Amino acid sequence: MKNFNMVQIQASVDIDAPLDKVWNIISDLDSEPRFWKGTKEVRNISKNENVVTREVTIAFKDSKCMQTVTMQPKEKIHAQFTKGILDGTKTLTLQQLENRIRLDVLWDIKLTGMMGMFTGMIKKHIQSGSEQALESIKQEAQR
Repeated sequence: MKNFNMVQIQASVDIDAPLDKVWNIISDLDSEPRFWKGTKEVRNISKNENVVTREVTIAFKDSKCMQTVTMQPKEKIHAQFTKGILDGTKTLTLQQLENRIRLDVLWDIKLTGMMGMFTGMIKKHIQSGSEQALESIKQEAQR
């Protein structure tokens, strides 16, 4: 059953760079705060092959969230929020087009508990933050 409090946020960008280069940028999870302004800090707790468990401090009230990040090399990065103010997922997907790479982000999230009423408000912030992040990743990859 779909949870009606969830909001979906999508953004994408086409990047003129090799797949490996784009993958190296987005798969460097520690550098996420450089591109994603809503992510203030990341602290990796454990890594098991392609799965990373980490604590993320987000800009919204400096809240800490737990995430399980699963990486499918050169295809996608799927972050599941497991604990904290955010509930849901953030997925980055890479797609090879003719001579460029399409990078998509899809958020399917809500704020938990009493903060749920602010979900609509943060949607705009996450949308513009995502667009800015993709643009920054594009600039970095095309350098």
